Amino acid sequence: MTTQKPDDAGTSRRTLLRCMAVTGTGIVWTVSGGVPRALSISEAQGAPTDGFTFVQISDTHIGFNKEANPDPSATMQAALNRIANLPKRPSMILHTGDVTHLSKPTEFDAAWQIMQGAKFEAHYVPGEHDVIGDDGKQFFSRFAKEANPGGWYSFDQGGVHFVALNNVQNFEKSQAGGFGTDQLEWLEKDLKGRSASAPIVVFTHVPMWPIYPQWGWATADAPQALSYLKRFGSVTVLNGHIHQIVQNIEGNVTYRTAMSTAFPQPAAGVGPAPGPLKVPADKLRDVIGIREVTIVAEKAAQVTDATLA
Repeated sequence: MTTQKPDDAGTSRRTLLRCMAVTGTGIVWTVSGGVPRALSISEAQGAPTDGFTFVQISDTHIGFNKEANPDPSATMQAALNRIANLPKRPSMILHTGDVTHLSKPTEFDAAWQIMQGAKFEAHYVPGEHDVIGDDGKQFFSRFAKEANPGGWYSFDQGGVHFVALNNVQNFEKSQAGGFGTDQLEWLEKDLKGRSASAPIVVFTHVPMWPIYPQWGWATADAPQALSYLKRFGSVTVLNGHIHQIVQNIEGNVTYRTAMSTAFPQPAAGVGPAPGPLKVPADKLRDVIGIREVTIVAEKAAQVTDATLA
């Protein structure tokens, strides 16, 4: 990816990001030597069926009821049905935040019931919509009981070290992501002593690279976090928040934003501000969806982004 200079953040950058937003039926990415290659669905039929597979969903926004999607519970359920019907059952689901829209108990109840019905192991990080009014107490008591008091945690599965980071606790004040000193100190200790060859997957809500800081699509202290990750040979950073697919590769770190299961948002800088983007009802499922990730030992991760169409 070509790096844009600060004074190029106008039309050329908006065009680049808009072109990177995926609105097709699905795309599989293979990464070799740090260079991504897009495969068509027919080419992807030969993808390996072994390896460790998990799915990312994001921004379900249960409780949202505006024109952009009057029934996000239905599209969340459709996403989970799609996951259940994948050729290979994933080992787990990662949810990268904004489970609910307004942090109401009824919204958390509804989301919990839908997720429990899916019968998948799941791990969550909060979005800014999940911590409204109570600093995330409802969210953590239901969806991330394993988290540290500040909302971060890690675990190992399938030969991968997963790191869940919370960068929304101060979003209301800053309108951007941030980790804070305590979390960064924890991250440094968590990674210390781990082999540099260990695959690392970081999942959080707000992007860890500055996609569009003017809209809060960035994490101010992400460079400090990334300094602890740079020695690892394979680092994948997954997030939600912007409701569309954009990717970036910087050295050993691959950044991938995800679609929402509820509604799309405009591309960076297109329009006055971010927010729910209304599309024709028969086109909605073309721009919302899920992500499947397969990791095979000694091979590059394969990533499939699929809409709900």
